Amino acid sequence: MIAAQDLRKTYGPTLVLDGVSFALARGQCLALLGPNGAGKTTLLRLLATLLRPTAGALQIAGVDALREPERVRPLLGVVAHGSYVYEDLTARENLRFWETMRGGDASPARLAAALAQVELDAVAEERVRTFSAGMKRRLGLARVLLAEARLLLLDEPFTGLDRRGRKWVNEFLLAFKAGGGTAVVATHSFGGSLGVADRIGILGQGRLLLDRPAADLSPEELHRLYESLTEESLTEGAEAAP
Repeated sequence: MIAAQDLRKTYGPTLVLDGVSFALARGQCLALLGPNGAGKTTLLRLLATLLRPTAGALQIAGVDALREPERVRPLLGVVAHGSYVYEDLTARENLRFWETMRGGDASPARLAAALAQVELDAVAEERVRTFSAGMKRRLGLARVLLAEARLLLLDEPFTGLDRRGRKWVNEFLLAFKAGGGTAVVATHSFGGSLGVADRIGILGQGRLLLDRPAADLSPEELHRLYESLTEESLTEGAEAAP
């Protein structure tokens, strides 16, 4: 589903991504771990075709995403770090607005089905300003369902969620994968999506320091590798600074 090769991104003299390469098959989930400032959000924005890399190649579903981003975007669902919902609209009105702007089918039946899938049908007519962080996150995922995305890009989806909210997101990801969907989850939380991840990546100082099958890593080994690799990348970055 994703084939990224030597992706680099610079802003003037600042190097944000430094030769990131990885592949992810359909139906798999990559949990992308890394400290704040590691480049996780920038990489997600590149995968979402919201940014162009300074160098490198990117294919999504066999399509050159840099040359033909318009062919790739209908496959993508992006849930950013913020909720990005309209607080004064109801849940149903939010979905109707998003789907109408997308040019999709905003029929009552489709909206009702999407809200039911994320367990918000009972509060469909309530204004979103009354929702918890977890409910707002679910509303964002309902938008993904309406768009029928096949590649889901999540940026820190567990921030602000309680245990029940985290469990719900993990169950959503399991169902999404079972339906053939692919997901990349950027997080700095070890208690997040690691249970549903097929691959674990560690990003530090813009470099992919680790890319391994999740089944090969025990929680203890993952913590040890994370501490070791991110500490080394930070030390190298400090030594290279003028």
